[in-house]
Amino acid sequence: MALLLRTLARQGVCLSRPHYSVFFRHAAPMGTTAKEEMNTFWAKNAKLSRPMSPHLTIYKWSVPMMMSITFRGTGVGLSGAISAFALAALVLPGNYPHYLDLIHSLSVGPYLIGLAKICLTFPVTFHTFNGIRHLCWDLGKGFGLPEVYRTGYTVIGLSVITSVAVAFFL
Repeated sequence: MALLLRTLARQGVCLSRPHYSVFFRHAAPMGTTAKEEMNTFWAKNAKLSRPMSPHLTIYKWSVPMMMSITFRGTGVGLSGAISAFALAALVLPGNYPHYLDLIHSLSVGPYLIGLAKICLTFPVTFHTFNGIRHLCWDLGKGFGLPEVYRTGYTVIGLSVITSVAVAFFL
């Protein structure tokens, strides 16, 4: 604020012609636009006969890649589900026992209910165990390639065992 007042006082306050140099004093003029840069890039690649990157088709799928994608997906899915349930609790009429009775009235078999429980618990357990794995990485442990694969398989195994145990024993 003091810099703004000092600059306005030095330049004089002129209401007919505002001075914007205060805000743009250190800005460098751009030589090219992003569109021009992109056209230059593609022209150079075409001149050198470089192929366009095939993106995902050139990569061999691995456990760390799959776990990273799944970790992000479960994070987005869980936050979306929590937000949806919270919004539904605020907006929908009735209370929890009403909707629980509605689910009981569907008369679905125990196997379908068990499968639904596993589908609900697996993202939570996977995201939790993989989050612990990421916390260990934050401590600087487990960065070797064998450890990455070993902890990845451990997270998958613990997630499956825990989700099945929670679904059928609770």
